[in-house]
Amino acid sequence: MTTEDKNIILNVENLSVGYKTKKKTNTILSTINFNLEKGKLIALLGKNGAGKSSLLRILSKVQKPLTGDVFINHVNIENYTQNELAKILSIVLTERLPKSQLTVFEIVALGRQPYTNWLDRLSPSDLEKIENAFELTHISHLKDKPFYQLSDGQLQRVLIARALAQDSEIIILDEPTAHLDIHHTYKVFSLLENLVKTTQKTIIISTHEVNLAIQLADDFLLLTEDELFHGNAETLIAKDAFSKLFPKDSISFNKKLQQFVINKK
Repeated sequence: MTTEDKNIILNVENLSVGYKTKKKTNTILSTINFNLEKGKLIALLGKNGAGKSSLLRILSKVQKPLTGDVFINHVNIENYTQNELAKILSIVLTERLPKSQLTVFEIVALGRQPYTNWLDRLSPSDLEKIENAFELTHISHLKDKPFYQLSDGQLQRVLIARALAQDSEIIILDEPTAHLDIHHTYKVFSLLENLVKTTQKTIIISTHEVNLAIQLADDFLLLTEDELFHGNAETLIAKDAFSKLFPKDSISFNKKLQQFVINKK
């Protein structure tokens, strides 16, 4: 195995994304291939219906691909048990948590489930991981608060802390800023950027905050109508890939500003 191969944490080969009905197969993405390196913040971009959530579900073994394979650390994802996979990959979804009386500490502690014994007792090592997650996300002051009293921005940090407590190499976030204002959206992105630098974890985030992602992400997966682009901002700008994300009738990508701008009539 070469040094370059050792730095690859996730790769997909000949992957096709979609869903099947009784009458036909509906393909969203066809025969895609890419490799993701360790220790990077990777933004998954594309318009509504482009297949972002479906792709993330496949990468996390929640959904099967139509064709192709996903490998984590050069092992086919199908060969991992759910518990083994939970120690390698954690997920932060947009779904609201069910109503309960759980405290913030209890929510974050759920991240240790893949490691606890059948009695779900927390060991000193578990407690250390949980405490570290609180410190990294700056929410120690919320530990004893019932989670239903949290703001959307606070809850998002708690869910990220739970993923950190899980101590997986890869963290996948599906639209984590969907319900947040611009201030809290930036704070979440800034937090994720800092976590990559301080923990060397690989974080994959799907988002519609394209301009912010271009400023802060290391690499990108761009889902267009015709193909998937993968690379850093400089490479994708040179390929004119960002310009293919959305119809050009209302917005366009300004290469000089490196952001999308409104087309004034």
